[in-house]
Amino acid sequence: MEDNILCQWSVIRSILAILQWWGFNVTVIIVNKWIFQKIDFKYPLSVSCIHFICSAIGAYLVIKVLKLKPLIPVDPEDRWRRIFPMSFVFCINIVLGNVSLRYIPVSFMQTIKSFTPATTVILQWLVWRKYFEWQIWASLVPIVGGILLTSITELSFNMFGFCAALFGCLATSTKTILAESLLHGYKFDSINTVYYMAPFATMILAVPALLLEGSGVMEWIQTCPSLFSSLVIIFGSGVLAFFLNFSIFYVIHSTTAVTFNVAGNLKVAVAVTCSWLIFRNPISALNAIGCGITLCGCTFYGYIRHMLAQPPPGTPQTSRAPRGKMELLPLVNEKLDDKV
Repeated sequence: MEDNILCQWSVIRSILAILQWWGFNVTVIIVNKWIFQKIDFKYPLSVSCIHFICSAIGAYLVIKVLKLKPLIPVDPEDRWRRIFPMSFVFCINIVLGNVSLRYIPVSFMQTIKSFTPATTVILQWLVWRKYFEWQIWASLVPIVGGILLTSITELSFNMFGFCAALFGCLATSTKTILAESLLHGYKFDSINTVYYMAPFATMILAVPALLLEGSGVMEWIQTCPSLFSSLVIIFGSGVLAFFLNFSIFYVIHSTTAVTFNVAGNLKVAVAVTCSWLIFRNPISALNAIGCGITLCGCTFYGYIRHMLAQPPPGTPQTSRAPRGKMELLPLVNEKLDDKV
């Protein structure tokens, strides 16, 4: 009886975790697009910098003040030798995502972002000469095909936004690959990741944001008809970005890898649908088919990765930590690649 109740609670907790992750993720994307399109705050560097500042403050409060998460200690030397390079790539990744949102619809941006598994595999094969099973390469075919079909049929195509989104995929893949070497020996959850990387990212981005967008931001402040409400939305997006990281930490401990992968692809579909309902960007039938093919390819890729990671039949299983105790997942785990 108790086992049945625990099983039911585990299912309910997993569903709630996925729903709150979807909620924060889709809300952050929609709010960012609203900032660029409706508020006319066309400064992606400044928006990214605000996100990093809010995330750094939030992580500090969670770890140092509220003590909801233990701080994972890092050697001072490693902070500059390992964390700083990762923060630089992390910063590029977030900025390119916001730049792409500035120029292309959410649906197109989210579809291109699904190209990340392919860029990760290709970079690991080219840089590290890492061997991959043929099933992995086969699973990339629908992802690449869907991206090509979506790009060709996109009615609101913008080359600059497309390139920003595509290079954002490369930045995400580079972050994953660098993490395997730079962060060897450290196992970060998403909150500790933000705690160490957000301050560095703010330092990296503050100067170019000030030089390239400072005058434009000041002019926007002077001419904005509803300044207070607009600033609330902009800084609110930074707070939501931090809570998104917190939601990722919760969901990865409440679901399996396969469930997370499927839920992540369904989340893209939810984001695309919500953005269309709000912004009414035109989507052709072939464009929707291409997006669907890409998402199916990502689901198939996740399934193949999971199956190949399973030990052969007869292999003794290693002991796992009790379900009640949280395990610290490495940053290179693909579950942690969805931070905004």
